[in-house]
Amino acid sequence: MNQSSPRTSSLGRDIAQIILSSRPISWINTAFPFAAAYLLSTREVDLTLVIGAIYFLVPYNLAMYGINDVFDYASDLANPRKGGIEGALLAPRIHRATIWTAVALNVPFLVYLVIVGNPLSWFWLAVSVFAVIAYSAPVLRFKERPFLDSITSSTHFVSPAIVGLALAGAPITASTIATLTAFFLWGMAAHAFGAVQDIAPDREAGISSIATVIGARATVRLALCLWLVAGVAMLLTPWPGPLAAALVVPYLINAAPWWNVTDESSPSTNRAWRRFIALNYFAGFLATMILIFAWIS
Repeated sequence: MNQSSPRTSSLGRDIAQIILSSRPISWINTAFPFAAAYLLSTREVDLTLVIGAIYFLVPYNLAMYGINDVFDYASDLANPRKGGIEGALLAPRIHRATIWTAVALNVPFLVYLVIVGNPLSWFWLAVSVFAVIAYSAPVLRFKERPFLDSITSSTHFVSPAIVGLALAGAPITASTIATLTAFFLWGMAAHAFGAVQDIAPDREAGISSIATVIGARATVRLALCLWLVAGVAMLLTPWPGPLAAALVVPYLINAAPWWNVTDESSPSTNRAWRRFIALNYFAGFLATMILIFAWIS
C-alpha cells in the first residue's frame, strides 16, 4: 500500500489551512449579493455572472480573510476563537504562501471583470478590492480605526452587489438606494456586534476597534439600532421588498439579551455570534425566496 510522504502530508495540511483562512462558511455572504444583483438586473445567466460569482465566492474571501489572518497572527494567538470556522490560526511559515495564493487567484478574475466592465464597475471593483486590502494590511489597518472598521467591513459585503449592478448597467433608483442602505447598515451592525466578543484580546494586543473604544454595552446597543434602521429602510422599497424588513427580527432577538453586557462579560456574546452565523443562512434562504417572488412578479 502506498503511503504519502511527510512532505506531501505537510503540503496537504498547509493547503487546508489556507483554504480555512478564507472562511468557507462565509463564502456565500459575498457571492450571493453579487449574483443576486446581477441576475435580477440582467435576468439572464451568462459568463460574467458565473465568473463574477466564483470570484466573490472564493478568491475574494481568500484575499479578505487571508490577509487578515497573516497580519493579525500575533493577536490571534491570544484569541480563543481562532483556529476553527471563526478564523484560521495560520502558521508563520505559510504566511507568504497565503498572500501569494490570494494574489494568484484574484488577478485573473479581476482582469476579466475589468475587460467586460465599464468605468462605473471599475470604480466599485476598485473600492471593493481596496477595502479588502485596507482592512488588515500594514499602515492602512482600517480595522484598527474605530467606526471606520465597521464601515469598511460592511463595504466588503455590499460592494459585490454594487459591482453586480454596475456590470449589469442597472439604473440607480430610490428602491436600489434604500436596499443598499439597509444592507450597509446591516453589515455595520454585524461587524460591531462581532467586535464585542474580542474586546479583551484586542485590548491585550493593543488593537483599537469600535467595541474597545465605546465599550461592549454601547456597541451592542448601536448594533441593535443599526439593525432596526435597516429593517425600516426596507419598508421604503416596492413590494415585495418590505417583506425583507422582517429579516432583521431574528438578529434583534439574538443580540437583545446582551443589551446590558459589560466589558468583563463581553466574551459571552460569542454564543450569540455563533447563532449569528447560522442566522445568515436562514436569512439568506428567506431573502432568496423574496428575490424569486420579485423575479416572477
